[in-house]
Amino acid sequence: MAVSNWDTLYTDVLILGSGGAGLCAALHLAEARPSPAVIIAVKGLYGKSGCTRMVQGGYNVVLRQPDSLEAHFRDTLEGGQWINHQELAWTLVREAPNRILELENRVGCFFDRNPDGSVHQKPFAGQSHDRTVHKGDLTGIEIINRLSEQVAALEPVILEETRGVELIVDESGGRVTGALLLDLRKGSFVVVRAGATLLATGGGPTMFKITAASHDKSCDGVAMGFRVGAELMDMEMVQFHPTGLLVGQNQISGTVLEEGLRGAGALLLNDEGERYMERYDPRLERATRDVVSRSSYMEIMAGRGTVDEGVLLDISHRGSDFVEKNFPGMTRRCRDVGFDLAREPVTVSPTAHFNMGGIAIDPECHTSLEGLYAAGEDASGAHGANRLGGNGVAESTVFGGIAGDVIARELSSPAQKSLDKAAIEEMIKNSETLLLRQKGPSVFELRDRMRESMWRRAGVVRNREQLEQALLELEELRNELSRVGCPGGPVYNLAWNTALNMENSLDVSEAIVRSALARQESRGSHYRSDFPEQNNREYLCNFTLSRSEPAPRRREVVMARMAPPS
Repeated sequence: MAVSNWDTLYTDVLILGSGGAGLCAALHLAEARPSPAVIIAVKGLYGKSGCTRMVQGGYNVVLRQPDSLEAHFRDTLEGGQWINHQELAWTLVREAPNRILELENRVGCFFDRNPDGSVHQKPFAGQSHDRTVHKGDLTGIEIINRLSEQVAALEPVILEETRGVELIVDESGGRVTGALLLDLRKGSFVVVRAGATLLATGGGPTMFKITAASHDKSCDGVAMGFRVGAELMDMEMVQFHPTGLLVGQNQISGTVLEEGLRGAGALLLNDEGERYMERYDPRLERATRDVVSRSSYMEIMAGRGTVDEGVLLDISHRGSDFVEKNFPGMTRRCRDVGFDLAREPVTVSPTAHFNMGGIAIDPECHTSLEGLYAAGEDASGAHGANRLGGNGVAESTVFGGIAGDVIARELSSPAQKSLDKAAIEEMIKNSETLLLRQKGPSVFELRDRMRESMWRRAGVVRNREQLEQALLELEELRNELSRVGCPGGPVYNLAWNTALNMENSLDVSEAIVRSALARQESRGSHYRSDFPEQNNREYLCNFTLSRSEPAPRRREVVMARMAPPS
């Protein structure tokens, strides 16, 4: 059954995504005078889906001495191994105090307090001071619940269960004028013509076998931007969180047991009961995520992991009352799958968690294409080679707000009324091809093969031979995907939606692998076993690529505010 027609909507601003970035942008757009018309397209359910809601740990922000903006900035650069875009990193650090006050006083978030009434800040890895604001271990739920309430009250047009398919560009190819969307409920296409388009879909490295990302994610924004010519940067930098809950084939497997556990004294043990971090880093369990993930992976590969290829996380020595009070969400989550976090070690594994890479932006969220903006995990640069825990939700809300302010200031005209109908028809035809084929390879089997390939060949530890093999396997998967059948009609067709997800994942996976091959050193989350040392002389740089120039290009890092120690 083909979908031959489409509806057309016109708006000033189209926001793709309803996480911290998208909702903060909508909030700031509403405060402009006059306020522009806004459409928010949500792949899942408004306020209930996405990655921001899954944030457990908290929000990094400088609130009081002896902490300082300079200390937060240095920690961010040191965590990012000095390849951060420094103006983006400084903007994140500088604006975080303003945004946390906005979240409390304007949005209504209520974070945990000290006995004197001041906001409590807990320790996280890679910090020189305790600066992580939180709501127990359910910080993301608090932020998204309050943000979604405030934005809904503004009455934007909200399109739920509506995914982005392709961005629409003008005749020059240099300006984005909206997007083609698919309404999953109706199985019908929607063309949104917009004066400005914000990519805030979230990253979500679900192309790896073990992942912490929300399962509705497939790097849609990055893939759509890439296909119309937006420049990508730092794609080789995929963060693997060291402590993803390991529960066999259960859907919850890979979900993060957050940084605060190790900040509160949790130990990492191998299957022999040895506290193995003593072998890898003097900071022990409070080393940065890249170091701890790689150390755990090394233990597993050395045969000292558990039977299901994990290690053990143990905080039971802090006492059950302490654990249940301070980490109620994770305690309940573990109990749901038969583990007792408060009283016994639980099995964990490195888990694909966050993309430091994405669409290249400037501090005002502009991309390389006119009319297209990006914020949150769709964008790259602020975190460099490794994101510090607590900096992610700060980045999304800070730059989401900035994007809203900038778009409101720069929005000069409504969406163009002319439309290249032939181009839209071609986009729909390409998407429908999978739907019309009733028989063919199983898309679910292909997806699992992709995840296995990326995990084994381009995961925590990489080398040239494995990366080149990954490219071959990705190309084979792309060819097989073109023959997939998606039986059934267009309404809520899971196979069809999975195939569209996989198309995006394959584009992003290839960008990850090509960039990983170009960086012949080890830095942060990118570890090459054939080049195990960091090489500042040759690789203190970023790698960029685009559809027109798929070979990664070197871009020297500008030490605009701070230089690494010599």
